[in-house]
Amino acid sequence: MEKQGNGKTALITGGSRGIGRGIALVLASEGYDVAITYSTQKEEGEKVAKIIEEEYGRRCMVYQASMELEETPGRIVDQAVRDLGKLDVLVNNAGITIFQSIVEMDLQKMNFLINLNFKGYLLAMQAAARHMIERGIKGNIVNITSTRGERAYPRDSLYGGLKAGINRAVQSIALDLAPYGIRVNCIAPGATAVRDTEESKAFYESLGPRIPLGRMGTPMDIGHAVAWLVSDKASYITGQTIKVDGGLILPGMPEVKNGDTDNGWGFVWRRNKK
Repeated sequence: MEKQGNGKTALITGGSRGIGRGIALVLASEGYDVAITYSTQKEEGEKVAKIIEEEYGRRCMVYQASMELEETPGRIVDQAVRDLGKLDVLVNNAGITIFQSIVEMDLQKMNFLINLNFKGYLLAMQAAARHMIERGIKGNIVNITSTRGERAYPRDSLYGGLKAGINRAVQSIALDLAPYGIRVNCIAPGATAVRDTEESKAFYESLGPRIPLGRMGTPMDIGHAVAWLVSDKASYITGQTIKVDGGLILPGMPEVKNGDTDNGWGFVWRRNKK
């Protein structure tokens, strides 16, 4: 049964699991009708939709979307507008992480990540902004980046560099769209518990206590930050990147212990021996 909503709508790319799932659930709990995309996990997307419809009484559209293809972001935004009636909020979240040293970087993976994590974000923002301007909607665009866009790690020039690029691009886009009352920002998560394998759980238990606030982040933490950022309570904020990391990167690299070679985030930090 449909509950009272707030009359607003949101599109969350990559909303079938992990951080995107947390964002979709929080926005639905705040009264948004939502649309989410998935790349390959259709069942996961349908599970999210079922929760949103049954527990929160909101509509949830589910789309398969290969966001690395340049024709996809605009098509998905248009589809969400048709199905939801309008678009108040876009959350760019779909993306993957690839770690490789510059000396071993694969060109195919490089192009894929650039298209998905950077170009896809820009094209979705372009389509959403055009819709909001045409309809006179003073909407919000939020890009999920990473604290890796601010802190350098080994084997992270591509992923971290692209996240840094979005953080910077948003500053200019915010200036472009401010005259229309459209706010554009980034949320930069730190270490966030998004997997439930035994190996992942063991890593989270190891890393959590080393984070200044004493625990791993959760997808719901990111969801609540997004919900606040797109609300009227944050109506004077645009062009900003807000870290949601429990203080992770403040002291340096707490996730790397003395003597560690693998920090559990997908790379091994090896020092050449002479």
